[in-house]
Amino acid sequence: MPEPQPSKNDPPPSAATPERPEQRAAESADMVVRRRQQPVRPFRGLRSEVSAGKTLLLGVCGALLVLAAWWLLTRGETPQQRWLSPTLLPSPAETFADFPRLWFEEELTRNAAVSLRRVVLGFGLAALVGAPLGILCGCFRSLGALLAPLLIVGRNIPVAALIPLTFFWFGIGEQQKVMFIFIASVAFVVIDSANAVGEISGRYIDTAYTLGASRRQIITKVIVPLAMPSIFNSLRLLFGIAFGYIMLAELVRLGSEAGGLGFIINSAQRRGMRTYILLVLMIIPLIALAVDRFLYWVQRQLFPYYYGSEGWLHRALVFALRGCEDFAALFRRAVAPPLALSGSADQASKPGPGGAPPSETNTP
Repeated sequence: MPEPQPSKNDPPPSAATPERPEQRAAESADMVVRRRQQPVRPFRGLRSEVSAGKTLLLGVCGALLVLAAWWLLTRGETPQQRWLSPTLLPSPAETFADFPRLWFEEELTRNAAVSLRRVVLGFGLAALVGAPLGILCGCFRSLGALLAPLLIVGRNIPVAALIPLTFFWFGIGEQQKVMFIFIASVAFVVIDSANAVGEISGRYIDTAYTLGASRRQIITKVIVPLAMPSIFNSLRLLFGIAFGYIMLAELVRLGSEAGGLGFIINSAQRRGMRTYILLVLMIIPLIALAVDRFLYWVQRQLFPYYYGSEGWLHRALVFALRGCEDFAALFRRAVAPPLALSGSADQASKPGPGGAPPSETNTP
């Protein structure tokens, strides 16, 4: 069968449409990536994603490695057979064997609840004062410059140096412990809140000004909602740091009140009960971790647009705020009619054109 001859209208092979330079560059880059791409190996992938199950498994493995190293350094029946003597570090078996004594003799549950209440009150007060003040410092740079020296001192002062001052100012009772946590934490809350406001892009504020929003509306409707996810995340992390101050806050116990976990550590140090110290040092992070997970759940539910959660708390908060706004609108509406009636009565009492009453002037 004879081959078809090319027609005169067909372009010659040399005149075929050439490839564009962008297409050739993309193909060559794709070939280079394919050649260099290697399978991701564990612990070597740069910023590679880790699943939740793998994260939990690796965390458990890390804790088991620490326990194995602890057991290895303290194994042996006699002090001569151990790497570390019992006076330096008791073994895991000796430590956990004293847990029932710590639970009943030292009233562990009551002291843990007291310590948690003190941290919640002190840090909650720091959040109530520091977060609004930090938002104002971020919105108005002059106010931030005015408070900058105090914030720098509060952030860098040694926390232990506050103990004698709080004894002088607030005594040795419950108020001293709560105010110690407050003073030690409030500067960090203010600084982090101001930084969260400063990280907001200026295009949101410019857009709000373009739409005619006032300064108060920009702060309450634009800046605060955009900064709150970062502020809440900072508060969640700072709560763990505040819980670490509990040992310093509970140096002294007044009368028969519960001393707290910090007092257990201090009294165990004086009595040489190293196992009690280790047990309490393990209990404090566990309580802080439980609170942190709860706050993280609250954080996800409050800001679903940021974390992609169900947003139950966000919907409840929006419903409550809208209810308050509707109630305020009803209250303003109930107050407005007497003022309008009085104004209309004054207008009706005025004479019409030519001194005639309004009823006469409107008559055809």
